[in-house]
Amino acid sequence: MTAQLIDGKAFAAKLRGEIAAAVADVKAQHQFTPGLAVVLVGEDPASQVYVRNKGKACEEAGITSFETILPATTTQEALLAEVARLNADDAVHGILVQLPLPAHIDAQRVINAIDPNKDVDGFHVINAGRLAVGQDGLVPCTPLGCLLLLKDKLGSLAGKHAVIVGRSNIVGKPMAQLLLKESCTVTICHSRTDFLSQETRRGDILVAAIGKPEFVKGSWIKPGATVIDVGINRIARDGKTKLVGDVDTNAASEFANYITPVPGGVGPMTIACLLRNTLQAACAIKDVAFPLA
Repeated sequence: MTAQLIDGKAFAAKLRGEIAAAVADVKAQHQFTPGLAVVLVGEDPASQVYVRNKGKACEEAGITSFETILPATTTQEALLAEVARLNADDAVHGILVQLPLPAHIDAQRVINAIDPNKDVDGFHVINAGRLAVGQDGLVPCTPLGCLLLLKDKLGSLAGKHAVIVGRSNIVGKPMAQLLLKESCTVTICHSRTDFLSQETRRGDILVAAIGKPEFVKGSWIKPGATVIDVGINRIARDGKTKLVGDVDTNAASEFANYITPVPGGVGPMTIACLLRNTLQAACAIKDVAFPLA
């Protein structure tokens, strides 16, 4: 068996086109433009790239982009004041504070200061609670992207056994809640799970989000499974720097039916789902129907 690669880049491009069309309709019919504010604290190079990419993606989708760049020495109080300003700005429908933040700032306190109706990252405790009890709310972008890829390839997920390796608030936990909502049977594992490979081999769906390069081996995968690799790890190989996931893709491809590559799998879905969340938040704030399924 050789796994078929799931082309996240192509799916994300299609989704972004649908979002752009929906934004244009919203502008024409309801006379408002969705707005996304991104706050960057410090000069982390990777974060700077992410912020630039988000600004470009907003422009292409017809979403207004607001950027606030603050020095690494910014106090927590000053950052909270900026969040409060954006909460009160009617032109802003989505707020994202780029992580990681400098060590002297309490990231969770900042996240929870965001208006939950503008929390397009889906990290606010209220949105986490809404997801946990099955209510509508803003969902973290990466797990949402994973779910869209899964449903595109598999259709109904009901009855499937999904195994998630990773228990973070960003991916693992919300991914479990989303899959439960789809009527999957869900197992959450992590680096300290006993007999981990035995657990992963039970999964019709395997989501790897543990942050360890090529941690999941081919023999850990149930034959015919669908593997979603969330990991993005930089490693040195053959004298070069290479991006790899949390799954040993070559080995896993001998067992899996479908697998996301790294790069080009889950990664492009994250920004596409951020745009989707921004449109969703704007529609909810303006009390108009969300135009996407």
